[in-house]
Amino acid sequence: VKSFARIHETNLKKQGMLALTFDNVDDFDKIRQDDKVSILGFNTMERGKPLTIKLSHADGTEDQFLVNHTYNEAQIGWVRAGSALNKIRQDMGVA
Repeated sequence: VKSFARIHETNLKKQGMLALTFDNVDDFDKIRQDDKVSILGFNTMERGKPLTIKLSHADGTEDQFLVNHTYNEAQIGWVRAGSALNKIRQDMGVA
């Protein structure tokens, strides 16, 4: 995606979804229907730092490209917890 409407991006973040945009929009054409997609750097995700997408194609070849995000530290916590509500539950100590 080139960009998100602000309210849509916020809703994705609250639901624990990754709202990522291509650093280079031409990278969209590298994606194939049967690709295995890996997000490199997710576990060390930081505000303002891009993530790397690794595509493993069915023919054994691979591609990598950068994607950007606008998550702050709190929002990164939401996505790692699965959603903003899950993060609130964790912080309250509720299972």
